[in-house]
Amino acid sequence: MNPPESNSQESNAARQPDVMQASPADRFFAAAIPRMLRILIVLSVVFAMFVCVRFGVIAGLGFAAGAIIAYLSLRSLNQAVHALAARIVTATQESNQPERGYSLVSRFFVRYLLAGIVAYVIFTSSSQAFRGFLFGLCTPAAALLTEAGFEAWAALRRGY
Repeated sequence: MNPPESNSQESNAARQPDVMQASPADRFFAAAIPRMLRILIVLSVVFAMFVCVRFGVIAGLGFAAGAIIAYLSLRSLNQAVHALAARIVTATQESNQPERGYSLVSRFFVRYLLAGIVAYVIFTSSSQAFRGFLFGLCTPAAALLTEAGFEAWAALRRGY
């Protein structure tokens, strides 16, 4: 005869669908991209203020433009990866059509076209702003390194 606790666990398992419950570690790592985007925003503001004070307003504006393009690019890349994964994984249904390949590819190229146009305009106007723009484009690397450090700390502290 089974103890009463196991009967209640079996009945709960029978009522729940086959979807497994996410562990705390899975929830933590699933939130990495939104965390990186928030870290990118914070670092961009802090670095833009530093560049404005240290190198001037023109370089700071160039840095801010690069950081904005980098943020939009990272966000767009995240959406494209999710759309591509949905296209691969999900079957075509009448109510939920997967995204067409053309729109995925066009958004990929629009990201780089936008960065190229902004870089060209800044390059032709001011070399100081262009240098700031190039450093602003590198801001996601700092956000990714910060997230990697945070994940390492969390893994050691929480035992993931």
